[in-house]
Amino acid sequence: MFNNFRWKLTIVLIVFSLILSLFIALFDYNKLRKTVLEAQDTKISMIEDKVVKNLATIDKVYDLFDEQTAEKMKSYSKELLEKYKEEPDFRKWDFTSLKEQYKMDIFILNDKNTVIHSSFTEDIGLDFQECCPGFSSLLDERRVGDSFTADGMDIQSKTGEVKKFSYTPTPDHKYLIELGFLLEDHEIFRQFNFLQTIDELVQEYDDINSIKVYNSGGNALGVKTENFQQQYIQQPHKNVFEKVRGSGEPDELVLVEDGKQVTYRYIPYSADERKGFSTDRVVEIAYNNKVMTGLLAGYKNQFLLQLFVILIGSIILSFLIARLVAMPIHLAFHDSLTGLKNRAAFEDEISKRLERKNRKVALMMVDLDNFKAINDYLGHGEGDRILKIAAATIQETVGASNFAARVGGDEFLILLDSDETPNLKSLADDLLQRINEKMEFHLNEKSIQTSISIGVAIATENDDFESLYAKADKALYQSKENGKNQYNVFEFTT
Repeated sequence: MFNNFRWKLTIVLIVFSLILSLFIALFDYNKLRKTVLEAQDTKISMIEDKVVKNLATIDKVYDLFDEQTAEKMKSYSKELLEKYKEEPDFRKWDFTSLKEQYKMDIFILNDKNTVIHSSFTEDIGLDFQECCPGFSSLLDERRVGDSFTADGMDIQSKTGEVKKFSYTPTPDHKYLIELGFLLEDHEIFRQFNFLQTIDELVQEYDDINSIKVYNSGGNALGVKTENFQQQYIQQPHKNVFEKVRGSGEPDELVLVEDGKQVTYRYIPYSADERKGFSTDRVVEIAYNNKVMTGLLAGYKNQFLLQLFVILIGSIILSFLIARLVAMPIHLAFHDSLTGLKNRAAFEDEISKRLERKNRKVALMMVDLDNFKAINDYLGHGEGDRILKIAAATIQETVGASNFAARVGGDEFLILLDSDETPNLKSLADDLLQRINEKMEFHLNEKSIQTSISIGVAIATENDDFESLYAKADKALYQSKENGKNQYNVFEFTT
């Protein structure tokens, strides 16, 4: 019985240690995971700041040094207006010669905001109403006006080149004369090249796939296109792009590409000094979880190793603790000689059962007959052996579902659920017979024989341990008075 208790205690200690260790390990793992995620967010925020600050820097530089370019474009536009007055038929213009003369591309936009003539022939037919409705509305306003307008840094839609564009309406307000100046060859752009900064950031951080800066029309600045095909931001990216451009708030799109998760983050950007649509942009940062996944995988392996070490340590420690404390704990609630529960454990159990008013409780008090004579004539060693035999027989007879205890020298108490054991008399007869058989076998050659006397009491609603014990004691006394080796039930003696 003690070994069973020690094993149960060991298992309880192991389970408790594992639960506690698992909780601590999970807490540490989640803490590390949170740290990795926060570091990832910090890194992305830092990259965002670098790109946005670089854009702001180049915009400010152009604000300071761009007046000369704008004045040059204004002067050329006036010359082209004079040319229009002399020859309003653009078909007769030599746009190739004009480009060589001004070192700029020339575009003619009709009242539908479609490019009808250009030194850059690939743009002929470009329809701004179709591709860029918002920008097309702005072009309508410029065409009916009378002033020259120069935008900031923008993109040539079909080539991806970074350019500066200006717009001048013809006096009859039928057309817009557009000039395009290539900024990438400009010394200022080479000194403050945000595209180079973007490339360096992508090279520096393994978890960054790409960084793009889109103009208001959805074209990426600095992204060169092949065969002069227009490339606009596509779905599902376009929905998020439009949302960010409209709300002015960052947003994200998470996709699975080639079996790997990729997060696209969109950040709105507007220059301090607005120049049409060209200074409203959206930064796109596409980042993967490669570095973060690698770190988390490492932490997970560390967590599993830690858990394994804790498991082994917990098992060893639980065995040691169980070996050290099992006996003191066992003896606190068990009789050291017979292994049955002791009086303290019995009183605690019967108090709990008596509180359950919906169950009937019966108490059986068992006392060995002539036990003092066995101790006196056969010795205490033989007396202890007889007590162990009696205890084992009692436990075996009443079964594990009933509660047996040794509460004195030769006194045993049995706590029964009378609903589950309705025939108490039959159980008492069975116990008397088995004890007699055991004692006859073990004391066959001895001059002294022993038996048991039993007193039975069934609890009422008002009984507590003391009152029920007193009833069983009276029934036991009656069994002794009637000649021993028998039982009496309190209810039948009153």
